[in-house]
Amino acid sequence: MTALDLIREELTQILIDKGAATGDITADTPLLNGPLDIDSLDLATLVVILEEKTGLTPFAEGFVLFHTAGELAALFGDGHD
Repeated sequence: MTALDLIREELTQILIDKGAATGDITADTPLLNGPLDIDSLDLATLVVILEEKTGLTPFAEGFVLFHTAGELAALFGDGHD
């Protein structure tokens, strides 16, 4: 499973858990201020889940700017799908 696949799976579950609509999540999907009903807390939750499941900690030395699902996936080892 790629990091983007993991992001799709976990983000869909976060949306379901909060009763929000789910949708297609591609590498180009903006994670905030986009089509998905997620906020910064949801995004932080997603990052923690990704760190736990992958064992990678791309934010250990501080925040790294990202906007899309693909950019986040790249931080966890993926290229843009």
